[in-house]
Amino acid sequence: MRVGAVIGTGPIVVKMSLKDTKEKSTSVFTITDFHSRTNLTEKGKLSDEYDPFAHRDQESGTSTSGALAHLLKSSLGTGILAMPMAFLNAGLVFGMIGTLVVGFLCTYCVHMLVKTSQDMCRELRVPALGFAETAEKVFEHGPIGLRKYSKFTRQFVDGSLMATYYAAACVYIVFIATSFRDVINCDLDLNWHVRFYIALTLIPCLFIGQIRELKWLVPFSAMANVFIIVTFAITLYYMFNEPLVFEDKPYVAKATQLPLFFATVIFAMEGIGVVMPVENSMKKPQHFLGCPGVLNTAMMTVVALYAIIGFFGYIRFGSEVRGSITLNLPYGAP
Repeated sequence: MRVGAVIGTGPIVVKMSLKDTKEKSTSVFTITDFHSRTNLTEKGKLSDEYDPFAHRDQESGTSTSGALAHLLKSSLGTGILAMPMAFLNAGLVFGMIGTLVVGFLCTYCVHMLVKTSQDMCRELRVPALGFAETAEKVFEHGPIGLRKYSKFTRQFVDGSLMATYYAAACVYIVFIATSFRDVINCDLDLNWHVRFYIALTLIPCLFIGQIRELKWLVPFSAMANVFIIVTFAITLYYMFNEPLVFEDKPYVAKATQLPLFFATVIFAMEGIGVVMPVENSMKKPQHFLGCPGVLNTAMMTVVALYAIIGFFGYIRFGSEVRGSITLNLPYGAP
C-alpha cells in the first residue's frame, strides 16, 4: 500500500506494508490525576453515585423496629406528663394548633438534618456522619467565608448537645427519684430524703450508660415505651372517670404565658441528639426517611399522644393542673 502526501514543493511517498498494520502497539497511556464519580459495580455496571448505605454494617446493625423504639423513647419521656401544664399556658385551641405546628417543625428539622447528612456522605464518600461531623463538613464545603468556622461549629454542636442532655438527664433523675419517694413513702412511711432516692436511681443508670451499641439498648427502650404507655393509660383512666368541663377553659391564653407553652412543648418533643446515632446504626437506613418511614411514624405517634394528654388533662384539672399530671392523681389510689 502506498500513501502519497505533499509537504512544501516536493511529494513524499510513504510505503507501508500490511504486516506493519498487524503489529501491536507497545505504547502505555497513563493517567496520573483523574477523578470521577463513576464506579464499576460487582456485575460490571456503571454506578454514578456512591451509596453510603452499602458500606454500613448491615448484619449487626439495629433493625427498623428497634430504630423506631429508640426514636419513640427519645421523644416520649416525662415531658408528656407536663403537656396539660403547657395547655394551661396556651389555651385549648392555641394549645392544640401549637402542638401540631411544633411537632411538624421538629419533624422537618430532623428530616433536613438526616437528608443533609446522607448527602454529605455521598459527597465525601464515607458510610456515616454524626451530628457534629455533619455540621463541620457542611461548613467545610460551604461558602468560602464560612469554611474557617467548621471546627468551631463541630465543637459548638458537641457542647450544646452535652449541655442539653446533661440538663435533661438531671430533670429526669429528679423526677424519677421524686416519684419513687412518693410511692414508697405512701406504703412504708420511711421519710427518707429525696437525695437518697436520687443516689439509688443513679446506680442502674450508670450501668445502662456503659452500653455503647444501640442494638443492645433496644430492650430497654421497648421496656421504657411500655411503661410510658401504661402510665398514659392510667392517667387517661383518672382523667375520664369524672365529667369533663369545657366552659371555663379559655381558647387562647394570655400572650405572656405563650413562651412557657412553647418551652414546655419543645422540651417534651426534642430528641434530635439521638437521631443521627439511630440512623447511622440501622441495618436499612433507607427506611428512616420517606413515607411512612421510621421518622414520620415516630413523630406522628408522639404528636398525637402529646396532644391528647395535654388537651384532656387540662380540661380535667383546669387551673389546678401541676407540672406533672401524675401529681394531680388521687394520692394513694389503687
